[in-house]
Amino acid sequence: MNQPEFPERLVFTPRPSQTVTLRVPTDTYGSLERMAAERDMSVDALLKLYIGQGLRADLAKHFAEHMLDVTARILIERGQSPEQVEAIVREIRAASGS
Repeated sequence: MNQPEFPERLVFTPRPSQTVTLRVPTDTYGSLERMAAERDMSVDALLKLYIGQGLRADLAKHFAEHMLDVTARILIERGQSPEQVEAIVREIRAASGS
C-alpha cells in the first residue's frame, strides 16, 4: 500500500474565536497546572484539548443517535412495523454498547 506523503509544511487557518471566562476552584486549577506541565503545554491549551475531546465524543454520540432515528424512520416508511424497527434499533444499540 502506498502511504500518503506528509506535507512539507502544515498550514493552519485561523478561525474566529470567542473569549470565555471560566471560574474553577483553586485546587482544580492547581491540578490543571500540574497536568499541563506534565504534557508540556499551557493550561489554556490543556483546557482546549479537554473541551475538544469531550465535544467530539458528544458530537459523535449525537450523530449516531441521529442516524439511528433516520434509519428507524426510513424502515417504517418502507413497511417495517414500529415494533420490528424498535427491536432492530435496540439490537444495534446493544451490539454497539450504546
